[in-house]
Amino acid sequence: MAEAPNIPVGSATAGSIAVAAESTVATRMSAPPSFDVADFPVPHGREEEWRFTPLERLRGLHDGTATATDGIKVAVQAPEGVVVETVGRDDARLGRAGTPVDRVAAQAYSAFEQASVVTVPKEAVLTEPIRIAVHGEGGTAYAHQVVELGAFAEAVVVIDHTGDAVLAANVEFVLGDGAKLTVVSVQDWDDKAVHVAQHNALVGRDATFKSVVVTFGGDVVRLHPRVAYAGPGGEAELFGLYFTDAGQHQEHRLLVDHNVPHCKSNVVYKGALQGDDAHAVWIGDVLIEAAAEGTDTYEMNRNLVLTDGARVDSVPNLEIETGEIVGAGHASATGRFDDEQLFYLMARGIPEKDARRLVVRGFFAELVQQIGVADLEERLIAKIEEELEAAVG
Repeated sequence: MAEAPNIPVGSATAGSIAVAAESTVATRMSAPPSFDVADFPVPHGREEEWRFTPLERLRGLHDGTATATDGIKVAVQAPEGVVVETVGRDDARLGRAGTPVDRVAAQAYSAFEQASVVTVPKEAVLTEPIRIAVHGEGGTAYAHQVVELGAFAEAVVVIDHTGDAVLAANVEFVLGDGAKLTVVSVQDWDDKAVHVAQHNALVGRDATFKSVVVTFGGDVVRLHPRVAYAGPGGEAELFGLYFTDAGQHQEHRLLVDHNVPHCKSNVVYKGALQGDDAHAVWIGDVLIEAAAEGTDTYEMNRNLVLTDGARVDSVPNLEIETGEIVGAGHASATGRFDDEQLFYLMARGIPEKDARRLVVRGFFAELVQQIGVADLEERLIAKIEEELEAAVG
């Protein structure tokens, strides 16, 4: 299907391209990255990284008043040969993929008691996915998860969030040289859940990282996927699908830091919104550092607004510190149903309701197909159908 027309809804779609002589990843943050929560001031909503977030709905995650109450249960199902461990805070494998960049991530790192570490040995090629089930039981929790692949290993990891919780977490993905990792993170929370997380991926030499983020549930979901490279030749694909209902706030803030030469990245996020006060935020940052010659990168965000009363804020940013690149670009568009598509389908005898459903299914189809786990794809297609029943049923 054709992409939705560029019709801004809510605040205007915006983007920027900057060619800078000197900059760092921290330039868009109010405080430098740190593992210590004391290094971050309590946000007030005027900061660049918090200006879209409803702080009053974070249930104290941002100001230190949220107390952990063992609000989640984590279960890991892994194929033979995969090592699953529960470790203490002093384990040397924690914190290697990246450092917290805001107060909630630092609070999560400072407050968790035990972390889960899943290790795929070098050269292991898994034929079944690793499944990590995170189920909320109504309380508040701080969590830390590490997934590490040895050199030339291949794996698919599904992280499935369900139930009700107030959760702040850091999730790390460490890829050895030549490794291939696909991660599917599903946010299928109950209506009142709050989920704030930073995802850090460190991609080794000639390694391939694919992330698919799927967000449906929750009152507030704020995810911050970040990618950096440990050697040249790395590739990262970041895909996202979100369906924002009335009253929900769903925010995805991405950073791809091209910090070494000859790496690639591709970002595609798509969202649909329906209902009063449905609010989706997508911030896509790509930084090409001076040393990252030969970079090839592109990022795109598309939003389809199904009803009145919804708001989208979509901001792609591209910062380039070297002219020796293969390619770099970005795009963002927000719009309603394409009348020409509807007319085309209806002219062939398809009722309007069914035509609208076909348009939305086509809008999301390419992203669902990126998952590669048949039972999960079927579940998510069914979930999209449920959402569409409310939207256009």
